[in-house]
Amino acid sequence: MGLIAAIAVATLPALGRDVDGRYKDSSLHDWFEHLASGKGLCCSYADGYVIQDADWESKNGHYRVRVPNAPSSENMVWIDVPDDTVITEPNRAGRTMVWPLYSFGGVSIRCFMPGSMT
Repeated sequence: MGLIAAIAVATLPALGRDVDGRYKDSSLHDWFEHLASGKGLCCSYADGYVIQDADWESKNGHYRVRVPNAPSSENMVWIDVPDDTVITEPNRAGRTMVWPLYSFGGVSIRCFMPGSMT
């Protein structure tokens, strides 16, 4: 059953986009390829995408993000970001990013990287 779910997630269309539209050519390419949270590598399973300030918040040391409820959907839902999905290394891209993970059970967060807040 777990293998079927993993295959289903791997075959979903990519939702995200890279930070600046030039990810493959970016000087940050290697950094993104090795970026990981407590759940593992971020970019090896799904592309992350930039989220606007209005689509994430922090309260009492925890984060919440607003993401599409399905790949390519315009319907957005708020999701609590599990602590082990927060990337703790410095954000070299500077922008807030999220890597959602879609499955038959709904949407979850694989990785979340708060912006540099500068």
